[in-house]
Amino acid sequence: MSVHLTVQQAGPAMSLQDQGRAGYRAQGLTIGGAADRMALFEGAALLGQSPEMAAIEMAGSGGSFVSNHDIRIALTGAQMAANIDGEALSWGASHRLPAGAKLTIGGARNGSYGYLHVGGGFDTPVMMGSRSSHLACGIGGLLQTGDALPVGADKGRTVDMTLPMTDRFGGGKIRVVASMQTANFARETIERFTSTTFRRDARANRMGVRVDFDGTGFATSEQLSIVSEVVVPGDIQIAGDGAPYVLMYECQTTGGYPRIACVLPCDLPRIAQAQTGAPLAFEFIDMAEATALQHRYLAELKSLPAKVIPLVRDPALIRDLLAYQLISGAVSACANPFEKES
Repeated sequence: MSVHLTVQQAGPAMSLQDQGRAGYRAQGLTIGGAADRMALFEGAALLGQSPEMAAIEMAGSGGSFVSNHDIRIALTGAQMAANIDGEALSWGASHRLPAGAKLTIGGARNGSYGYLHVGGGFDTPVMMGSRSSHLACGIGGLLQTGDALPVGADKGRTVDMTLPMTDRFGGGKIRVVASMQTANFARETIERFTSTTFRRDARANRMGVRVDFDGTGFATSEQLSIVSEVVVPGDIQIAGDGAPYVLMYECQTTGGYPRIACVLPCDLPRIAQAQTGAPLAFEFIDMAEATALQHRYLAELKSLPAKVIPLVRDPALIRDLLAYQLISGAVSACANPFEKES
């Protein structure tokens, strides 16, 4: 019997996402993929599988799901209220979803993007090397109520595992390096940019995040003469109204707005997960330090499986307690363990 996870009720912005499609920028397609790449690695570590597998990305809130077979799931990214048939689940952990049981995921308590992973990954068709929906380019689309997603063969069995939560959900300091037009901005403008506490604007999606601020806008005298050129995720463009926009993984391939800085890839999850109104401050660092930080980040992602630990649960709340191997052997309460039996 093929295994499917059915979307009983879809939230407003749910889509399948993986690491995206690299190598198609020259054809006009940016990489796309999960807004928070770290969440994919966390889910893979919790389930003991590849971080290349796709997960359901839930922007702001989730939905309800049911499987026709017992499966393993993991919940990562922005913490959301979740339960199975009314029994509350720990976030940042792996769980068993029994066949026919209803998994319900509510609104985000912190952050913007939550992720639902399944053991074996989603076995949907691969297009151009990825299962991701690239919403800006019309590849795939948002998940809808009634969608039945095929689940791949799961080679693992372990559940009730968890990972330490990382601090990337409340905004904060964002490290940047100089971009193509940074030198075109006056020193006073750069100093004001780095001394300003911005706020994550409500105008944000998978293409980019606008940041709001108090005071006059940012500009360079040469911005009207900039020729449209390649842009990448992390670039901070200064729009015509003087507001900075941080480009995300579904950004356009080229742009003509001046770029005052570029966010380090390791800090993009912090931008993606900032909720509306969260404070953001930008700090310039040199390329040598940026390279070292990025290497450290990639090493941290690779080390996540070693940080997985058992999730301590209250036995009184475990419905299938008898399904667990709690005792590995039995001994006599009367016999002397130091004497041989006749």
